[in-house]
Amino acid sequence: MNPTEFKNQYEKWRLEVESSIEKYLPAKKTRPSVIHEAMLYSMQAGGKRIRPILLIAASDMLGQTQDPMPACVAIESLHTYSLIHDDLPCMDDSDMRRGRPTCHKKFGETMALLAGDALLTHAFFLLSDSYKSNAKIANGLVLDLSDAASSQKLIGGQVEDILNERSGTMTAENLKFIHDNKTAALITSAVTMGVRLSEKCTDETLKYASEMGLKIGLAFQVIDDILDATADSETLGKTAGLDAKHGKMTYITLYGLEGARKIAAELSQDAIALCDKIGSNNAFMKALINYMLNRIN
Repeated sequence: MNPTEFKNQYEKWRLEVESSIEKYLPAKKTRPSVIHEAMLYSMQAGGKRIRPILLIAASDMLGQTQDPMPACVAIESLHTYSLIHDDLPCMDDSDMRRGRPTCHKKFGETMALLAGDALLTHAFFLLSDSYKSNAKIANGLVLDLSDAASSQKLIGGQVEDILNERSGTMTAENLKFIHDNKTAALITSAVTMGVRLSEKCTDETLKYASEMGLKIGLAFQVIDDILDATADSETLGKTAGLDAKHGKMTYITLYGLEGARKIAAELSQDAIALCDKIGSNNAFMKALINYMLNRIN
């Protein structure tokens, strides 16, 4: 797939995700309007929509037999909930997200907290309602997303991040646990949820999809660490340099900039190699993995 073909396909799917967000979330005027305004404010803040695009690309590898858009909005709802909560003063205390004031800066801490809660809940309503005609698929999607968001994965990784940061006892092993769960678990679920949307999905396919998603997720986090250390806030669309400000251990502090770049490249190549084990229609997925890696170049 050449760069123009990739860019056009990416943009087509991204725009479909954007229109689906408005379709599958309550309208701003729905009572109580303030909570729905806050939900949509954060959900419509833009961004690259990496997780929904990964989900569509994964479903496309096998040939999707279900509409991926409700699942895309569900995973983006859950991701956005986690960002709203991460930005709160009790967590990372961030003022900017996706190039605009964070939810709590716009609506206050109470409404931001509730908007996050509402998006988390809505994600599972959307999956169970949209795919109720196929119980196996609906159950699998809910299983993947709830597992990724659980106290042992996304939330567990956040807990250990906070505890290690406050105690000053971060180790390489702890950092890997945090990134495996806080970041990579949700990205892994994007890939596994995508392949579940095809009737060709098998247990073996899910195994390879999970392995690939983990590689992509870890590469994504390493790249994020690199960007936090090298890019400015305008480029990132969020407050840059927070890792250094909070004294966080990152792949940069552990392995240096060049070492981190090498790790990201190796993980990305491993993920690309797994594409062929999942499905033959994988040109976009391979290009997407390279696109994510090239954000640091």
